[in-house]
Amino acid sequence: MNWYVAKIVFRIVSGNGNHHAQFDEQLRLISADDEHQAFEKASRIGLNNQDSFLNNQSEQVKWQFIDVAQINQLNDLSNGTELYYQIHEAPDADLYIAWAHHKSALLGIKN
Repeated sequence: MNWYVAKIVFRIVSGNGNHHAQFDEQLRLISADDEHQAFEKASRIGLNNQDSFLNNQSEQVKWQFIDVAQINQLNDLSNGTELYYQIHEAPDADLYIAWAHHKSALLGIKN
């Protein structure tokens, strides 16, 4: 068995959908014999996690499975193993760094 990280993409539609498109990208750990089986398992997870419910304004909210956008095999499962990365180009480096520090502060874990 091998371990994979799968990126599963859902679209979130509230009410009649008259809003900016929203997508939820989830990274899921998958155990599979090969990449094809990992893709199939991730697709089943996506399909099984579609949902529909009423929000606090009594509008229907739908989480629609779109697809499995990425499969990456993990070579090692140990402390600090890289699961995913994304290179981000920012027009303002200082603004991006401030955003990263802000997100970290929201975790409320630092001293």
